[in-house]
Amino acid sequence: MRVRLRGVLASLVVSALLQGCGGGGASGGGSAPAGFANDCGANCAQDVLTAQDVEQVIAQAVTAAQAQGQLATVAVTDRVGNVLGVYAMNGATGTFRIDGGRGVFGGLEQVAVLPSAAAAISKALTGAYLSSAGNAFTSRTASQIVQEHFNPSEANQLAGPLFGVQFSQLSCSDLMRRDDSVAAGNGTLGPKRSPLGLSADPGGLPLYKNGRLVGGIGVMADAVYGLDLDITNIDTDVDETLAVAGTLGFEAPVDIRANRITLDGRSARYVDAVQTGVPATSIAGLPGALIPVAGYFPGAIRAGTAYGQSASGVRRDTGVFASLGGYVLVDASDSNLFPVRAATDGGLSAPEAQQILQSALALAARARGQIRRPLGQAAQVTITVVDTNGEVLGLVRAPDAPIFGTDVALQKARSAAFMSNPVAGAELLALPAAVSPLPMATSAMGPYVTALRSFMGNAFTLSNGVALSTKAIGNLSRPFFPDGIIGTSNGPLSKPYAQWSPFSDGMQLDISINAIVKAAFGDLGVGCTGLNRLRNGLQIFSGGMPIYRVVNGTAQLLGGIGVSGDGTDQDDMIAFLGLAQAGAVLGNGIGNAPPALRADAIPLSVGRLRYVQCPVAPFNDSNAQNVCTGL
Repeated sequence: MRVRLRGVLASLVVSALLQGCGGGGASGGGSAPAGFANDCGANCAQDVLTAQDVEQVIAQAVTAAQAQGQLATVAVTDRVGNVLGVYAMNGATGTFRIDGGRGVFGGLEQVAVLPSAAAAISKALTGAYLSSAGNAFTSRTASQIVQEHFNPSEANQLAGPLFGVQFSQLSCSDLMRRDDSVAAGNGTLGPKRSPLGLSADPGGLPLYKNGRLVGGIGVMADAVYGLDLDITNIDTDVDETLAVAGTLGFEAPVDIRANRITLDGRSARYVDAVQTGVPATSIAGLPGALIPVAGYFPGAIRAGTAYGQSASGVRRDTGVFASLGGYVLVDASDSNLFPVRAATDGGLSAPEAQQILQSALALAARARGQIRRPLGQAAQVTITVVDTNGEVLGLVRAPDAPIFGTDVALQKARSAAFMSNPVAGAELLALPAAVSPLPMATSAMGPYVTALRSFMGNAFTLSNGVALSTKAIGNLSRPFFPDGIIGTSNGPLSKPYAQWSPFSDGMQLDISINAIVKAAFGDLGVGCTGLNRLRNGLQIFSGGMPIYRVVNGTAQLLGGIGVSGDGTDQDDMIAFLGLAQAGAVLGNGIGNAPPALRADAIPLSVGRLRYVQCPVAPFNDSNAQNVCTGL
C-alpha cells in the first residue's frame, strides 16, 4: 500500500494554502458553520404516513386507473424505505420488461421476468430517496440525470450529473436494511433496500405532509420499465399519471419541486402529468387486493416511521457529531450503527477518522447547496470514511440529506479506496464472469482490466497505486471519451456505445449483476460484487477520494472518503477540501493523494482524466473562489 514518490514534497503542506480557502480546523475555518436547515427534531414525529394515509394514496391511484381503464400495481413507502402497502388491481400484469429504448441486449436490457411489484416499489423508493424538505425529485427527474447526455437528446453534452446512481440502494448492499430483519426487532429501521436500485422510469413521486417529506408512491401499469429519451416534449405516461393522482393531498410543495431547481444552468424535470385525481379514502370495493412481497411487504397496510426518530433508523447524534448537527444511523437498541473506530488494516486511528468526518461535515454546513430551495441553504450530504478493506470507520449525515446518498457515499468511499489499491487488478481478474439473465450476454472483469491498462498506457494500472477518485473512475466509465463527445470511443470501463444503455453500462453493472438478479428472485444474500472491499457495489460519479498518509516521501493508502447528496461539485469539494482541512489539523501527513500520484497527472493519448471539480462560489459565508486549487 506504500508508494515512494520521487520529486514530490515529503508531506502535504496545506496549512498555508488553506488560509485562502476557508482555513483549517475541525470547524472548517473562517466563520462558524451556519448550521443545517430543516432539522425538524421532535417535530419529525408529527409528520408520518398513517395507515389511513397509505390507504388513501393507494385508493386515489387505483380510482384514477379505473377511470382511465388501466390496470396497475401501486406501492407506497415511507421516507426511509419501509414498504407500507402494495396493491395489485385484478388483471394487472404480473411482470414487466426492461427496455432502455436503444435496441440493446445484454445486462438487464430486455429482461422480462421480474415482478411488477418490484418496479412499483423501486419507483416509490426513488421518489422518497431522492427528495428532502429542500427538494422534491421524481423518477422522471432521475431519468434526466442518469443518461449519457445532460440533457438527454442534446448531442455533445456531458453525461448526467448522477450518471450511474441507478445502481445504488441495491438489494445486495450490506448497508441497506432488509424487511426480514423483523425477527431481530429491526423491522422499521431504514434505510431499506430497493429491488431494482433507483428507478429512471416515470411513475415514482415523493409524498409530503405539512411540507415535510414522508414517503413515496410508485406505479407500474404499462409493463415496460424504461426512461425518457427526449425531455424536449411532454409525455403522456400512464404510470406517472396514476402516481400523480395518488399524491392528491400529499403533493410536494410547489417551490421545491425539481422544475424550480437548476442543474448546470438547466431546469430539472418533475412530472409531465397534471393532477387529475379525486379524493378517495378506502380500498374497500376496489377491483384488486393488497399483495405480499417477500422481503419487502407482509401483505397488510402499515404506518410509516417518523424520519429523524430512532424507530426510523436515522436520528440526531448525541456523540462526537452532536455539536455540528450531525445525524447517524442506529440499530434496534438506539446505538450508533457505525460509530467512529480505528481501521482494521492498521492505517487510520479512530481520532484520525473522526477528524476527517468532522472537518467534512463542518465544511458541508458552510457549503452552498446545489439542489435545495430556498437558495442559500447549506449542502446536506452523507459522509463516510472506510479503510482499505472497505470497512466503515464512521458515517454521519446532515439532518435533511436525501436518503439515497447514504448508500452512495459508502459506494464512493469504497470505490475510490479499492480502485486506488495495488491489489485491485488482481482481485478483479479473480472474479467469475457476470451472467446476464439473457443467455447471449456474459461479461468477465478481465477485458475491463485489459482495456483500462491499454487506455492508460501502463500494463500495471490497478497494480501501481495510481490514485483514482470517483470522478476519474466516472470519466473511464462513460460511453464516450472525452465525456459526451459523440463519435469518440468509449471509456475502458464502459461498454461501446452501440452496446450501452443505463441498464447495461459496463463494469459498474457487470460487477454486481449476478447478485442483483439473484436478489430479484429471492436470494437475500449480502454482498454485491464478490469483493469485500466493494460489498455494496461500484459507484462512478463525483464525491469519492482516496485517503493517504505521506511521510518522508512515501505515500500510504489508508482508505477512502465518500460524500453524496447535494450536487456533484459540492460532493467533490466536501470530500477533497474536507480531507485537506482535516490533514492540516492532524499535522501527520494525512490528506489527499499527492498530485503526482493522481489520475489527472497521467498523460493519455487522448484527453485527460479529471480528479476533482469544485464549485464556483462554494460558500454561504465567504466570497472565496478556486478553493481546491493548489491542494
